[in-house]
Amino acid sequence: MRYHAPDSFDEAAGLAAQANGTTRFLAGGTDVLVQLRSDIVTPDDLIDIKHIPGVREIANEDHGGWRIGVAVSGAEMSEHPRLGLDWPGVVEAMDLIGSTQVQGRATLVGNLCNGSPAADGVPALVAAKAHVTVTGPNGTREIAVEEVPAGPGKTCLEKGEVISALHLPARGQGAGDAYLRFIPRTEMDIAVVGAAVNLRLDGNTITEARVALGAVAPTVRLVPEAGEALIGSALGDVALEKLAQAARAACDPIDDRRGTVAFRTKVAGVLAQRAAMIAYTRAKGDRK
Repeated sequence: MRYHAPDSFDEAAGLAAQANGTTRFLAGGTDVLVQLRSDIVTPDDLIDIKHIPGVREIANEDHGGWRIGVAVSGAEMSEHPRLGLDWPGVVEAMDLIGSTQVQGRATLVGNLCNGSPAADGVPALVAAKAHVTVTGPNGTREIAVEEVPAGPGKTCLEKGEVISALHLPARGQGAGDAYLRFIPRTEMDIAVVGAAVNLRLDGNTITEARVALGAVAPTVRLVPEAGEALIGSALGDVALEKLAQAARAACDPIDDRRGTVAFRTKVAGVLAQRAAMIAYTRAKGDRK
């Protein structure tokens, strides 16, 4: 195995483009190192991007949104004094991943690039309309987060490409988001179902809404019909039922020992409703 520690994302992309065999990028390492030690994957080239300037920074962008460095840990996100005020759902989703020790190393971009349909951090990013900057041999491009996963363990990134930044849009007034998951245990488990809702209000009326589900399809799934079910409502019983119906209709889960198709489908509707109610309350000014 060849170890590399590039000083820039352009250098990292060049190394990946020239590499043969299996290549892995190292930021937090909570997935890559576990796979390596378990002999699941032995990279031919391990490209450590932790030393590139800016990868540990959480910064405001000119348009009012946020730039999150690819090596920012979950603990650093939770401890940031302002990020959680704008995007509590994104922060709380990341905070659900692993133990306290894992939180000190795990990264949101790593959670995305692992390609798991049950990734906790990804539905909240999709609902938030987040995007990533990708650096590759031919320069940089921007990709919506929902376009990155391509299947279990797969992404849309091409050979030589690496995510170089994660971006959250400006929050603005009258908006809120939330993420909820169902797990068999009380903590440190993989989501059986996850649901994220991001919405904006004009008075009491929802004017914008995005809903994303995890662990109910081969990839985390944006559900436009579920968002549309909320728009124009004040989140009454009728809108909540339409939301649940749209969420259940979008499900394409598997049967396994952690949950049946019927169970996952039903829970998706319930969690979507609960996440919507939390997001609505936050949009009204209660950030709890």
